[in-house]
Amino acid sequence: MGFVPVIGRSIKKQLEEREAQILSPFAARSATSKGRRVEEPEDMCDIRLPYQRDRDRIIHSKTFRRLKHKTQVFLAPAGDHYRTRLTHVLEVSQIARTISAALCLNEPLTEAIALGHDLGHTPFGHAGEATLNELHPGGFKHYLHSLRVVDHLEKKGRGLNLSWEVRNGIACHSKGRDEILPSSGQGLAETLEGQVVRLADIVAYVNHDLDDAMRAGLLEDGDIPHSVVAVVGSGHSLRIGSMVRDIIVETLTANDGNLHLSEPMLVAITELRSFLYDNVYRNLLVHREFEKAQRIITELYAYFLEHGLVRRAGDDWAIAAGDCDWPDEKSGHRRVCDYIAGMTDNYAIGVYEHLFMPSPWSVR
Repeated sequence: MGFVPVIGRSIKKQLEEREAQILSPFAARSATSKGRRVEEPEDMCDIRLPYQRDRDRIIHSKTFRRLKHKTQVFLAPAGDHYRTRLTHVLEVSQIARTISAALCLNEPLTEAIALGHDLGHTPFGHAGEATLNELHPGGFKHYLHSLRVVDHLEKKGRGLNLSWEVRNGIACHSKGRDEILPSSGQGLAETLEGQVVRLADIVAYVNHDLDDAMRAGLLEDGDIPHSVVAVVGSGHSLRIGSMVRDIIVETLTANDGNLHLSEPMLVAITELRSFLYDNVYRNLLVHREFEKAQRIITELYAYFLEHGLVRRAGDDWAIAAGDCDWPDEKSGHRRVCDYIAGMTDNYAIGVYEHLFMPSPWSVR
């Protein structure tokens, strides 16, 4: 008979016991979590484990909901079927959970990290991130800002008070064009679940960005390098399935507490990522839109820093009390950066149009 909690005993404690029985020795366990930044009562929730609560806090946050209007690659696309930052994190979560389940890792922890890993992303995707990195004196990295969101900005400054393992996974998910499987392990999450999310993030974006580029007419099936197709197959579903299966089989075969890819698959994913950088992310049409987005961010930043934060107030825009008097320049930069980073694409465009575009003159 399968696991059925017994009424009269703490469901949470029974779930912890089940984890001890079925999870891999390499999995993170709720009972041995390093805890939260602010300690919470042990009996705060007796039906969910800590990582389940973390996942739920992320899903119910305002920042998570705003991801549906933030760019993945194509800025504010007119089509309904292009990925947004929200659909990206959902695809990452699905892939990461599939891998974690096969490896007998902690699925709720994996899901929480996956759903929270891009909470700090700016409007207009990496164009916004690059611009804020230039404008803010302390620089800007979306993965560090994701941590700032869950620690300080959500819930009117109280934060979500997530578990240490989730916060560590969020902070360590980014890779840019670094090694897909770093040989040194430097910069990787301390949990294998966090490392799974990092790898699932790569699998997700090389596949869905390729799919969106084809939808946009930038690429065709025949453009994909034949050496990549020979390893991963042809077609969106087959490509993802091949990559996920390879990760699972190679990791289970090694059984050493690290993630693995076969050499042919590692080469194929690396080549596909380079192909996307050369033909999509640096495509002239995409780059032109990025330049427009960067101009919007730059002009908003300068205006807010000088005049204060302009927010929507009903049908109009206004600067609220407390949004214009900075105690010092450093605080001003921090407030402006946080505000812009939290905007959706449409909100940033709306406030920009209000501030810098002429309105039709109305004669009564």
